[in-house]
Amino acid sequence: MKTKKRKKFSRYRGTHTHGRGAKKKARGSGHRGGVGKAGTGKRGDQKKNLILYPFGKDKTLRKKQRTKLKSINLREISERFREKKELELQGYKILSEGELKEKIKLTASAASKSAIDKVKKSGGEIVLISKR
Repeated sequence: MKTKKRKKFSRYRGTHTHGRGAKKKARGSGHRGGVGKAGTGKRGDQKKNLILYPFGKDKTLRKKQRTKLKSINLREISERFREKKELELQGYKILSEGELKEKIKLTASAASKSAIDKVKKSGGEIVLISKR
């Protein structure tokens, strides 16, 4: 019993046309019959299995949408929340425009380096929340 079948191209060696009929007819890609699901239309006698070839988009390859952070400046924080000593700003990025005169502990999703420096300079601190 034969264990491995020879490749088709090696069986065609020396046959002049490799089983394609006339040489002239086999020129170009038109002799191939198409690529992929070609010939599977209304009159395709051998329709390809739709389980092997699913239609529509593959939902597993989509990118996760990033949630955009809202931004808030130090000036807005000092104007809106004067009395508060601790403040949680989840979903916000703290930017450094403006000044802080009072000591405050801020918890936010992100902050710029200059904002962190300004808050430390005023005696407060910024704690960054890690997103999941």
